Amino acid sequence: MIGKIMLIVLLVYVGVLAAVYFNQHRLIYAPPATAAGVPAGFERITYETPDGLELTAGYLPANEGMPTLLFFHGNGASWHSSTIVTARLAAFGYGVMAAEYRGYSGNQGTPSELGLYEDARGAWRFLLAEQGLAANDIVLVGNSIGSGAATQLATEVTARALVLISPFDSLEETAARKVSWLPVRLLLRDRFANDEKLPEIEEPILILHGEADTLIVLEQAQALASVQQDAVLETYPGWGHDLVVHEAVQDRIAAFLAAPDG
Repeated sequence: MIGKIMLIVLLVYVGVLAAVYFNQHRLIYAPPATAAGVPAGFERITYETPDGLELTAGYLPANEGMPTLLFFHGNGASWHSSTIVTARLAAFGYGVMAAEYRGYSGNQGTPSELGLYEDARGAWRFLLAEQGLAANDIVLVGNSIGSGAATQLATEVTARALVLISPFDSLEETAARKVSWLPVRLLLRDRFANDEKLPEIEEPILILHGEADTLIVLEQAQALASVQQDAVLETYPGWGHDLVVHEAVQDRIAAFLAAPDG
């Protein structure tokens, strides 16, 4: 009897492993319902990724002499919500490229780690080729899973600065902490290993994290900052994973970028 019970438990566990492995993209990526309309001041733009997808996103030109934020949103968000969490910076005169991902906001394709990297490259090329911006005019900003897209792009291009909000050291570490009873390190195909890439980046780096973040815990941001000795880490007591919505965060980004080495 005990042997039969153990066999049933084993079969159930194997079944869960298979379900997680084959459905992990659905578990990782959660595109919200497609929003209608275009936020005030923005224009709806379309750009092509290196692998041939056409993506729709939003763009707000910068005031004369001001840099442009290339903003990569978090999971469960969209380019429309990016315009809300950058509104204060836009009011200061910063431009905003509210980048979008495949499979989000009605865009074709299926999101994945490699796919998001291609989407980021397409957004970068749009700013240089279509808008005529210089690399030093662009600030890479990544929120949550968008930190993976921003960090990867920062290893490939030379930008003005890199700003990471509520980032993880790696998606693998986040998943392992959340689902400790599964061997997620063996199952995951998308890893977003920011901690392996940050040492390659020479631009000024600002990392912002809420101390009450329960989705991506503070220790992960601290681990990420520790691999790059010049990275600036600032934490916020009592604030969680929705850190990006607070205007004080936008003020801190503006102050960082206004500094001589920002």
